[in-house]
Amino acid sequence: MASDRPTRSRSGALCRQLLLTLTILTFACDACKKVTLHVPSKLDAGKFVGRVNLKECFQSANLIHSSDPDFQILEDGSVYTTNAILLSSEERKFTILLSNTDNQEEEKILVLLQHQTKVLKKRHSREKVLRRAKRRWAPIPCSMQENSLGPFPLFLQQIQSDTAQNYTIFYSIRGPGVDREPINLFYVERDTGNLFCTRPVDREQYESFELIAFATTPDGYTPELPLPLVIRIEDENDNYPIFTETTYIFTVPENCRVGSTVGQVCATDKDEPDTMHTRLKYSIIEQLPASATLFSMHPTTGVITTSSSQLDRELIDKYQLKIKVQDMDGQYFGLQTTSTCIINVEDVNDNLPTFTRTSYVTSVEENRVDVEILRVTVEDKDLINTANWRANYTILKGNENGNFKIVTDPRTNEGVLYVVKPLNYEERQQVNLQIGVVNEAPYSKEASSRSVMSTATVTVNVKNQDEGPECSPAVQTVQIRENAPPGTKSDGYKAYDPETKSSSGIRYKKLTDPKGWVTVDENSGSITTFRSLDRETETIRGGAYNITILASGKDGRTCTGTLGIILEDVNDNGPVIPKQTVVICKTVMSSADISAVDPDDPINGPPFDFSLESVPDAGIERMWKLTKINDTAARLFYKNDLPFGPYQVPVRVRDRHGLSVVTPLKVIVCDCVTENDCALRTDPRTGNGEVRLGKWAILAILLGIALLFCILFTLVCGATGTAKQPKAFPDDLAQQNLIVSNTEAPGDDKMCSTNGFTTHTVGSSAQGICGTLGSGVKNGGQETIEMVKGGHQTLESCRGTGHHHTLDSCRGGHVETDTCRYTYSEWHNFTQPRLGEESIRGHTLVKN
Repeated sequence: MASDRPTRSRSGALCRQLLLTLTILTFACDACKKVTLHVPSKLDAGKFVGRVNLKECFQSANLIHSSDPDFQILEDGSVYTTNAILLSSEERKFTILLSNTDNQEEEKILVLLQHQTKVLKKRHSREKVLRRAKRRWAPIPCSMQENSLGPFPLFLQQIQSDTAQNYTIFYSIRGPGVDREPINLFYVERDTGNLFCTRPVDREQYESFELIAFATTPDGYTPELPLPLVIRIEDENDNYPIFTETTYIFTVPENCRVGSTVGQVCATDKDEPDTMHTRLKYSIIEQLPASATLFSMHPTTGVITTSSSQLDRELIDKYQLKIKVQDMDGQYFGLQTTSTCIINVEDVNDNLPTFTRTSYVTSVEENRVDVEILRVTVEDKDLINTANWRANYTILKGNENGNFKIVTDPRTNEGVLYVVKPLNYEERQQVNLQIGVVNEAPYSKEASSRSVMSTATVTVNVKNQDEGPECSPAVQTVQIRENAPPGTKSDGYKAYDPETKSSSGIRYKKLTDPKGWVTVDENSGSITTFRSLDRETETIRGGAYNITILASGKDGRTCTGTLGIILEDVNDNGPVIPKQTVVICKTVMSSADISAVDPDDPINGPPFDFSLESVPDAGIERMWKLTKINDTAARLFYKNDLPFGPYQVPVRVRDRHGLSVVTPLKVIVCDCVTENDCALRTDPRTGNGEVRLGKWAILAILLGIALLFCILFTLVCGATGTAKQPKAFPDDLAQQNLIVSNTEAPGDDKMCSTNGFTTHTVGSSAQGICGTLGSGVKNGGQETIEMVKGGHQTLESCRGTGHHHTLDSCRGGHVETDTCRYTYSEWHNFTQPRLGEESIRGHTLVKN
C-alpha cells in the first residue's frame, strides 16, 4: 500500500499537467504560436520581461496590441511591464494581437508567463519522459536576464546524458564564470546536471559565457564528449544614453536661410546595439531667450537646423538650448539624459555705416600742408572692431587737384580730413567736397532702391595769409659776355608779392657765389661783375654760372631762387694737343695719331689746321710729315729710317678763326710691338732696358738658394762625421802628409788633411775640428803646428775662438801636448827634404 501511494500521486500530477496543457492548447488553438517566458514572482513597472519574434507570424503588422494592459509590446517584440505585477499564481497569460489596417489581416501570439518554481517542477517531471524519448547530450540554447533579481541560486537548465541509464554519471563544467573570471558565477549539481547562476550579471560587462560540460563515471570514464554550452545574457535597459559633450557650442550667421545647419549632437548607449534599448531619439526641450522657435532638431541624427530666417545679431547674439536624448525610441518609459547647446549668432555686414551729420563746415589757412582740418563720425550697428564695422572713407567730388585726403582713425573709426597740397587763397576761397563711407566687408544684403553708400558734404573755407615774396620762376637767367671787365652791370633776380604782383619793397641778398664773381644790389636785385668771368673755368658746366638769391619781404618772409649767368663765349683759347708724348713702335708702325681740343665754344673751335713748326738747324720737315685725318686729328709720319730714340717735334694747331698754339711733342721711336713695351725700357734707341724680375723668377731664385743650403748642410754633416771617426797617428808623418810650405807664412785659410790636421787662424771665430794629430796656431806670422803623440786614440771635437787649444785626453790613453809642440822652422826643416824627395819621385814617375 505504501508503495502504491507515490505511484498514485505521480499519476495524479501527470493527469493534472495534461489537463492544463490541453486547456492552454484549446485557448491557443487559433493563435499563430505560443511563447513561454520565465519570470520572477514580482515585476516592477517598466521592467523588461522578454522578447517575442513577431515576424514569424506577421511581417507587415503596423498595429501591435496587448490583451493585458499591464504589459506593452514594442515594434521589435520586446515585452515591458507598464505596472508593478505580483504573480499570485504560478502562471499568467495574455495575447499579442498583430494587425494590418491596410488589408485588414490579423494574427495572434499567446504569451505564457511562468514562475521559476513551476519551471523547476515541470522539468523534474519531464526528466524521465525525456530520457526515454530522445538523446539529451547535445548543445542546449540557454539565456538569463541581465541584472536578474533571483532568487539565487537561479536555475538555468539541466544537462543530462543518455548514458545515465546504464552508468552512474557525474556532471561538471569549466570555463569563464566557473574556474575563470568571474569565478563561481555558475555551478552544476554533480548528480542531477542542474545548472545554476549564483548572482546577477551585467551584460555590458559579459555578453555571453561559453562553458564546457563534462559527463564522467565515478571511476573517471567519460562516455560523452565535452559539451559546449553557451549562456547568453539578455539585455536590460539599464544604461542611460550619454551625450558626447556636456555643452555644445555652435555658430550660425545671422539672417541665414531656413534649414541652415547649425551643428550636430551625438549620444551613446552601452546597452545592446540594434535594440530598442539603444534606439535613441533627440529633441529640444527649451530655448532661451524664449522667443519664437528658431531651431529644430532631427530626432534620429541630432542635427540642429534653423527653422526661421529672423536671426538678428543686433537683437540677440546668443541662444541657449536644452536638449534631450531618450532611448526606447523616445517612449515615455525610456531612459533620458539632457545637455546644453549654446548657439552664437555670427555677425554679417547687414547694417550700413551712416554719417551722424549730412554736412560739415571747416576752414584752413592757405599754404598749409599736412594739417588735419576735420573729423567726421559714423554709426554702424554691426559688431565693433570687425570688418563689418570698420569704415572706409573716400572723397567723391571736389578733390580734382589732389589737395585733400581722408583716412580712417583705427581707434575711433572716425574719418580724418587732411590738406596734403597747399591751397591758394588768391585762386580759390572756398572748396566744396562730397565724401562717402562704406565698410571694409562688402554689404551682405541686396541693394535695392536704397543706396549702399552714405554721403555727406564738406565746405572748406580758405583763409588769406600774408605769404611774403614769391620767387617764381625759381630759376632765372641773364647773359654776360665772357671776359667782360669788372664792374659790368646786368639785370638780376626778380621776386614779386603774390597779392600785389609787384616787386617793390623786396630786398635781395646773395646766398651762394662759388667764385665770388658778382655782387647783388640789395634793392633791385641787379648784379655787377666783381672779377673777369672765364667761361672755360673747370667749375662751369655748359657755360652757365649759378648763384643763389634770397628775397625777403617787409614782414621778414623770404623765398630763394637761382640766377643762372649765361657766359657768352669769346675765342680766347687756342687748340692744344693733350697727349704730348707719342710712341711709334718702328717694327709695326710708321706713324702716330694726334688729336687736339679747344675749350672754347664749338663756334670758336674746329676744324683745326695742323702744321710742323720750323726749328732752325733741326731738320723737322726733313724727318717728319703731318697729314690730316679729320677736323680734330692728324697723323704724324717719320721720313727715312730714323734710329731709335726720343725726338722733339713742335706742332702748331689753328682753330677756324686762326688762333693757334704750338705744342712740343715728344716722339719716341722704339723697338717694340706695343707702347707698353717701350715704356719699360730706359734706352729705346738701342733697345737696352732695365731687367725686372717677376714673382715666378723670384720664387725660382729662392728655391735655388734653398737647394744650395741643403747641399751645403749635407756636406758639413758628412765632414763632421768623418772627423769624429778614430784616426791613427802614423810613425812616418812626413811620408803621409804633403804640406805646401813654399811660402814664408801660411795663409788664413783653414786646411783639413785626410789625417786630421787642422790649422786655426788666431782671432778667427770659425769653429775648428780637432783630430788625432793636433792643430796649428799662427802666431805673429809663424805657424805653430801641434802634433799629438800617443796610441790610436780618438779625440772629441773642440771649438777654437782664437786661443791655444788644449786637447783633452781620450778614452784609454794619455795625450802628451807639451812634448809635441814644434815651431814652424823645425817643422819646415823636417818636412822639406822629404817633400823634395817625393817631388823628384813623382817627376820620375811622370817621365816613365
